[in-house]
Amino acid sequence: MLANPSGVRSTACYAQPSHFAFSGRCKLLSSFPNRPRFLSPKKTSKFCSLSLLLSRDGVRCNRFAVKALAEPEVSESVAAAAGGAGAGGSGLLPPVSVKIPFGDREILIETGHIGRQASGSVMATDGETIVYTSVCLSDVPSEPSDFFPLSVTYQERFSAAGRTSGGFFKREGKTKDNEVLICRMIDRPLRPTMLKGFYHETQLLSWVLSYDGLHCPDALAVTAAGIAVALSEVPHSEAIAGVRVGLLGDKFVVNPTTKEMEDSTLDLFLAGTDNAILMIEGYCDFLPEEKLLEAVQVGQGAVREICSAVKALVMKCGKPKMLDAIRLPPPELYRLVEKIAGDELHNVLQIKSKIPRRKAISLLEEKVINRLTDKGYISIEGLSGSGETIQDLIDEEDEDEEIVVDGEVDEGDVHIKPGSRKSTPLGGKRSDGRSPEDIRPITSSCGLLPRAHGSALFTRGETQSLAVVTLGDKQMAQKLDNLANVEEFKRFYLQYSFPPSSVGEVGRMGAPSRREIGHGTLAERALEPILPTEDAFPYTIRVESTITESNGSSSMASVCGGCLALQDAGVPLKCSIAGIAMGLVLDTHEFGGDGTPLILSDITGAEDASGDMDFKVAGNEDGITAFQMDIKVEGITLPVMREALLQARDGRRRILAEMMKCSPPPAKSLSKYAPLIHIMKVAPEKVNMIIGSGGKKVKSIIEETGVEAIDTQDDGIVKITAKDLSSLEKSKSIISSLTMVPTVGDIYRNCEIKSIVPYGVFVEIAPGREGLCHISELTSDWLAKAEDAFKVGERVDVKLIEVNDKGQLRLSRRALLPVPETSPEDPSSKQLTGNPDVVVIADSGKASDEGAPQKYVSVPKAEGLAEEKIDRAKVKSSATKVATSSKSNSAETTLLPRKKVFKRVKKSGSKAVTGVSSNDGE
Repeated sequence: MLANPSGVRSTACYAQPSHFAFSGRCKLLSSFPNRPRFLSPKKTSKFCSLSLLLSRDGVRCNRFAVKALAEPEVSESVAAAAGGAGAGGSGLLPPVSVKIPFGDREILIETGHIGRQASGSVMATDGETIVYTSVCLSDVPSEPSDFFPLSVTYQERFSAAGRTSGGFFKREGKTKDNEVLICRMIDRPLRPTMLKGFYHETQLLSWVLSYDGLHCPDALAVTAAGIAVALSEVPHSEAIAGVRVGLLGDKFVVNPTTKEMEDSTLDLFLAGTDNAILMIEGYCDFLPEEKLLEAVQVGQGAVREICSAVKALVMKCGKPKMLDAIRLPPPELYRLVEKIAGDELHNVLQIKSKIPRRKAISLLEEKVINRLTDKGYISIEGLSGSGETIQDLIDEEDEDEEIVVDGEVDEGDVHIKPGSRKSTPLGGKRSDGRSPEDIRPITSSCGLLPRAHGSALFTRGETQSLAVVTLGDKQMAQKLDNLANVEEFKRFYLQYSFPPSSVGEVGRMGAPSRREIGHGTLAERALEPILPTEDAFPYTIRVESTITESNGSSSMASVCGGCLALQDAGVPLKCSIAGIAMGLVLDTHEFGGDGTPLILSDITGAEDASGDMDFKVAGNEDGITAFQMDIKVEGITLPVMREALLQARDGRRRILAEMMKCSPPPAKSLSKYAPLIHIMKVAPEKVNMIIGSGGKKVKSIIEETGVEAIDTQDDGIVKITAKDLSSLEKSKSIISSLTMVPTVGDIYRNCEIKSIVPYGVFVEIAPGREGLCHISELTSDWLAKAEDAFKVGERVDVKLIEVNDKGQLRLSRRALLPVPETSPEDPSSKQLTGNPDVVVIADSGKASDEGAPQKYVSVPKAEGLAEEKIDRAKVKSSATKVATSSKSNSAETTLLPRKKVFKRVKKSGSKAVTGVSSNDGE
């Protein structure tokens, strides 16, 4: 650090008494080897001039040095922190294990067992689910910024459920979306409790080490994080805890199990302190506002019990807080800035357009910094301005600007925290001229993208979402990897993207950020309750929301645009829903106000960044489907939340009315470019006939018909996805034929002969379904070879005469032929035609007896002979039913799939069976 050449004594802008004195010489602090981390040398801030307090005599000190006192008076908290700095020193706290309430059960909290070198570490156990959380902070503070330097990492170890990663490296890799969402749930309630002016980078790590599949780790992780911070050196205002509230019937359940959540109509996650709510997030099925408030009240009571137990634990084994490391500008600096820029700031904030307003604020900020740093304190009249005046910016609202990085604030507007807030100015209009309840102008249109299955552009003020819907089959579903090791697919998902161009920035494009994942999930869960069931609409649905402009509430714009795009894609929604973001301005006592809250509807980016609450609510006119609230102060009460919910309901109703004016309106019918999906129900035992050996049959159907996919389920559900109707109908016909249940006696006309074999022909009675017509059933006359009378491709009429137990078909052409005329002296012919159930074989006697009259005999099945296998893939399911008969010892056979054996017999030694005459000369 630099020495002060003038020798003027100055005071650093710390809220607490400093342990340093300023002088012309500087001594190193390294003489204290066990000094606390906040006594270490600090990084120099480029904004250090804002941390200086003007001396009482009005002389500004440009340079100063820090000198350690000869015998520094170190407070008890500093001494305790320094004494416990050694890893193996006596300052290590003994292990402590306590049980604290967690809904209708207790959880075990252990500290001091593992992670003893961390500033705070906790092992939390619920059932057999275990979460380990640690908190550490850097020795050197970072440069001052608008946000507390906190980073959170949450990881679900596969080993927690007795699994390992399926990837090549066999270890956890990229953070999953579910882990990102829980990271946000940990971060959001912790951040408001962190004290301003503490700039040591703080890292919170949380791992799921064991998971029993019954107790969810998310609420446990939030509670463990709150306890770890409370036990650590990190200065904060209150201990926090998190719980989940479900609704089973009419009963609210705190921290329900995974099985109970399957029947719950509410999924509410709440985090807060013992006296205030800091964050809520959840999803429900059109739950009324009053019912939601009841659930919040139940959850707040559970959080209060946990926080009370945590406070007792902190009193027992908590570490001293690093309060001496807090650096805040003095109150005089706030008043000085207000005196310099108060009136101009009021005028600048009235600029309605976002870009010129932000540029004007940037110029005003530059003026104030120049006044306080380069030129020192001078009279307000002598304040020099830049080349471009603020009034020019008020007159010209369409100029470009340099965008200020926004960190985690939703829409990236500037952070304005006026030094004085008075209730009178807040009672008028907002910066864009609206009253607290007004909604910005809304326009919407559908069908912008001709090749997309559905599209909509939703614009609300300076916030705009382009929503696109894509429909597909099950192959398009999103596979989820979870600890439960259960294969899970999402048939509906919404993907939100926030490119830097939406706020006029140049930025990195890559994997979705945590904020994008969180906003996309919120919009997805808001739309999910209005979707039809899979049976009614068997498509996988993907919604993309690209934010093309942003000035507040882009996630709720995604809800509105997504709803319109789904209607444009022809998805039969149960109803329309809309989303709105509510804000809160607390006229706090800290700035001289009376504490009266002011609730704002449809907040802008500046109101989000500078306000005290961001409360997003989605639903229809009467109920809520999704909600998310983040508090940037120490919390709000239930009456304030009730007022915000009722005001949000009125806002949703107005937005829904504007969405009805969409021009052009949604098509509400399937696009001609959308795939066609047909659902069939077949007998479950027939599914394998569609699949075939190794999937050969289903692949051949897809290749033959040109459909995109055929999906089969064990319960007999078959889904056919095709691009056009002709291919769909063709595949449907083949599958129907394969799985049909033929009835004996059915007649099939104009059927094609697919192949000829020595014992008959195979006839295709339906696409993909063939049966055997034995040579004896082809004609009424005796036929030596089937190819002598028939050819492949020839068409014949056949009758189904039998189905065997394997499903194979036996056909007959002869049964449909006209009965031949016979002479009275030919009794065998009469008996032949009079008993169609008896199969007969023609015998012409010896080979030398040409011209001899034919004799017809019925030959029974020959036992002990092996059945010939018909090696044809398309006839695997074919069958033939044969009449029951007696034994025969002949060796000359023709085999059928039904194991029925027929043979030609000579005149001598043959016997006629019932109904057949044998004139053999006996």
